[in-house]
Amino acid sequence: GGAGAETQVGNDLGSPEPLRWLLRSPFDRNVPVQLELQELLLDHVFQRLGVSSQGCVDHPIVLTEAVCNPLYSRQMMSELLFECYQVPKVSYGVDSLYSFYHNRRQSWPCSGLVISSGYQCTHILPVLEGRLDARHCKRINLGGCQAAVYLQRLLQLKYPGHLAAITLSRMEEILHEHSYVAQDYTEELQKWRCPEYYENNVHKMQLPFSNKLLGSTVASEEKQEKRQQQLRRLQELNARRREEKLQLDQERLDRLLYVQELLEDGQMDQFHKALVELNMDSAEELQSYINKLSVSVEQTKQKILQSEVNIEVDVVDSKPETPDLDPLGSEQSLEDVESINELEPLFAEEQTEVEKPVAAVQPVFNLAEYHQLFLGTERIRAPEIVFQPSLIGEDQAGIAETMQYVLERYSKEQQAILVQNVFLTGGNMMYPGLKARIQKELLEMRPFQSSFQVHLASSPVLDAWYGARDWAVEHTSREEGWITRKDYEEKGGEYLKEHCASNVYVPIRLPKQAPRAAEAPGRASAPG
Repeated sequence: GGAGAETQVGNDLGSPEPLRWLLRSPFDRNVPVQLELQELLLDHVFQRLGVSSQGCVDHPIVLTEAVCNPLYSRQMMSELLFECYQVPKVSYGVDSLYSFYHNRRQSWPCSGLVISSGYQCTHILPVLEGRLDARHCKRINLGGCQAAVYLQRLLQLKYPGHLAAITLSRMEEILHEHSYVAQDYTEELQKWRCPEYYENNVHKMQLPFSNKLLGSTVASEEKQEKRQQQLRRLQELNARRREEKLQLDQERLDRLLYVQELLEDGQMDQFHKALVELNMDSAEELQSYINKLSVSVEQTKQKILQSEVNIEVDVVDSKPETPDLDPLGSEQSLEDVESINELEPLFAEEQTEVEKPVAAVQPVFNLAEYHQLFLGTERIRAPEIVFQPSLIGEDQAGIAETMQYVLERYSKEQQAILVQNVFLTGGNMMYPGLKARIQKELLEMRPFQSSFQVHLASSPVLDAWYGARDWAVEHTSREEGWITRKDYEEKGGEYLKEHCASNVYVPIRLPKQAPRAAEAPGRASAPG
């Protein structure tokens, strides 16, 4: 906010936790909806790539989009690229299909069942003869984000004393490094009930903490020296206050003695005028104030002399009370005690250390162990939500049920072709044991002694980029899949040229209206 507002993108933010509720994204799940933020992202990308975006970007663009992306979203994106950046041509594709395209091998069939799970959602995509069958695509609104939030809720309930330390960033780290998918969820939970299995498989994560509460390691001699220095400082400050008080009392006493001399000299008019200025009624009241001030001045002078003579201060090992600034035993005045009480807040932090006993008190528990997270069943409960969304209260089908539902849309021959190449991609598919879990689910739903194959992407996170790169290199000189500026101007921003890794283009079909010329003769012949 403000005139000096700065836009930061991606890793430039550093730690996102302090700003998590202020972050803005152009996406609603995986569909771009705020094009002004998308323009900021593209500016950032072009700047990092060293591509000048002033005037125009004279480079073809390959852009990924969501499965069955809404036409309005593609229209706004094409308008941004062609109108704002003046790109020569653009191609749209699906990230999971680019990953499938990159991982294709000589022995692989062109058909397959792509299971893609990312940060916000999971897709089941049937591919027949190299093309996406969009009619039977299914989407599950669960991904890595929901798993991280669920893990955060579990650990915050387990460790209510560490709510601030259990952040989403740490939960994502735990998901990537400590979580795994159980082949049989119920059986795995039964294993965790065994103490030996728990001790052998529990993971401990150390949270940051401060050593200040573990007690001071300073030697007792250093502590005693500090206490002596603090008491000396208090004594010096109190002596300075006494000198200032003595000076003020002496000036007031000299003023009262001057008024008394006016009475002795017989200057009654000036004497009564001075009494009115001093707010006094009679000479007896004046004399009483002179006597009190004289006694106070003499006592203050004696205390100053005594404090100069007695510099040494005895330091006791027990908890000190208010320091005695009058070592010779003379009675402290009320003003001295008040002056010490006024100075105590100035040394609040130091006095807390002074009041500690010399021997450091060891805590009854290990502070480092108190700040540890023990990851037991949470390691399998968070990734399990993509198979059982009911764990977090979602009324959706899991991967296994959705996969079976998609396969049932096809004939037995097509089902056999699809299951020969079940392809797993996406960052949320990197859990250990997930491939074996998919194989187990397929074994349960497929006929007896039928064959199937499950493949995991070589790099589930980056293969979408590698596939888009491979496609762009192979199709740079071709017209297949590229939308030119002429196509954009003639057919609109929602237009899509299909290719092996793209969505299916479904044009907008407006209802036909009857021509008005044909209606006019009908109306004219009605009266006849």
